[in-house]
Amino acid sequence: MSQPILEVRNLQTHFFTDNGEIPAVDNVSISINEGEILGVVGESGCGKSVTSLSIMGLIPNPPGKIVGGEIIFKNENLLRFSEKKMRAIRGNDVAMIFQEPMTSLNPVYTIGDQIGETIRIHKKVNKKRARELSINMLKKVGIPRAEQIVNEYPHQLSGGMRQRVMIAMAMSCEPKLLIADEPTTALDVTIQAQILDLMRQLNKENETAIMLITHDLGVVAEICDRVVVMYGGKVVEEGDVRTIMKKPQHPYTKGLIRSLPKLHQKEERLFSIPGNVPKPGSILYGCRFAPRCDEVLDICSNKDPELIEITSGHHCRCFHFEQEGGHSR
Repeated sequence: MSQPILEVRNLQTHFFTDNGEIPAVDNVSISINEGEILGVVGESGCGKSVTSLSIMGLIPNPPGKIVGGEIIFKNENLLRFSEKKMRAIRGNDVAMIFQEPMTSLNPVYTIGDQIGETIRIHKKVNKKRARELSINMLKKVGIPRAEQIVNEYPHQLSGGMRQRVMIAMAMSCEPKLLIADEPTTALDVTIQAQILDLMRQLNKENETAIMLITHDLGVVAEICDRVVVMYGGKVVEEGDVRTIMKKPQHPYTKGLIRSLPKLHQKEERLFSIPGNVPKPGSILYGCRFAPRCDEVLDICSNKDPELIEITSGHHCRCFHFEQEGGHSR
């Protein structure tokens, strides 16, 4: 059994605004084992990206602040680290692929300069060696003409190529944990498949644990071992990918899976979950999914359910299971 390389325990990340304190991440607990690919899914605004930025120590302060919880990486709490110590971890042991490659890459530096900077900071090598390693990394992620690409600028590359550069930069120091924040968003399906194959390959070759943040359940089914479903800043369901896709238990997870288009069924209109994602901090009492839920109970409006284990490794935050002793109906 693999040991957890990362454990997020009761993480609370709040934003302090003119309209008051907003709990963007509210008591979230997530664990990732060595060599595992974990999918984190949910609609925009559910707290996925804020969770990842909290792990990386990149929450802008002000207005954001981690007000509670622990982030345990290799048996050490990252929240106790100084900024200098976090810089040594960030990009070296824990790396991140950001959502928008065009805005994440610096437009005035060449590709080689940007990958080389990461290598030189963490591996303490000279410019020539950093350039060699940059070229090797670009080749590894499937970029043709790597010797020429290192001298080019981000605007000269396509979206798929820029995303590969981001992966090359993140993997250049062979991190133990890679956080990928929607790495296939805005890419066509062919490039999307290539990026997923590349991530799977890097996971197998380097035994890199991957935390894949996405809203695409098709991507999760393709590549992930386990899934965490988030809604309203909380984890509402988690389990292995087969269980979640075949036997979802939380009404929100059921709605997400039901909204996927099916190849062999003709439907005039795709299913969608009624209503909208609540604004963070707007629901003070009860289950945050209750206003949109078709299985709502009287208690749901007054009390927030606990995340309980319903079968081995499968957890769900719903009163239907609390009332029935943790067993599926």
